[in-house]
Amino acid sequence: MRRLQLWRGKIIIMTAKRPHLIVIAGPNGAGKSTTAPSLLKGTLKVTEFVNADIIAQGLSGFQPEGAVFHAGRVMLERIHYLAEKRIDFAFETTLASRTFAPWITDLRKTGYDFHLVFLWLPNEEFAIARVAERVRMGGHDVPEKTIRRRYHAGIKNFFRLYKPLADFWRVYDNSEPAGPRLIASGSRSESDNIKDIAIWNMIMGQLKHEKKI
Repeated sequence: MRRLQLWRGKIIIMTAKRPHLIVIAGPNGAGKSTTAPSLLKGTLKVTEFVNADIIAQGLSGFQPEGAVFHAGRVMLERIHYLAEKRIDFAFETTLASRTFAPWITDLRKTGYDFHLVFLWLPNEEFAIARVAERVRMGGHDVPEKTIRRRYHAGIKNFFRLYKPLADFWRVYDNSEPAGPRLIASGSRSESDNIKDIAIWNMIMGQLKHEKKI
């Protein structure tokens, strides 16, 4: 069955199959880029992954930090193109910015399902140490002040902005060498499923702290 819908001045033919948008979120150093391939291909069956870090590396292999702004623009152009083509796709973000929320809201109105995956780290110091280790291995750097700001803003925006928009969501603890461990999940049609109440309570404690700031 088909129906027509207007979006950005264009007529979109909507079919029974709903396309999927997957956002892989988490602080700097959470392992978004390394976790995404197996998670997307194995669990979510999505192969189109737009990664600004990889784009920056391609633009400036020896100093990707200098290509961050350009890479961000390329990423935005790509995800908007994929959305207009009604393709399943994913991208990563720290969720420190609120700017994706209105766009995701519009995408859902056109029939997209929004899947949100958040890779949690225990604190900002853990994130800073992870980024430092990445730099020692030849990866890109992020200023410490930026890591701290994004860590707190990401948790706050996950709960206040993005989780309420999600059709399906999951939170993983990605602080252990063994890889991501599911902490909680939920959807619009199901109540929250808390797998690890101790870790979940830690995250809720962080959220309460953010609300006081």
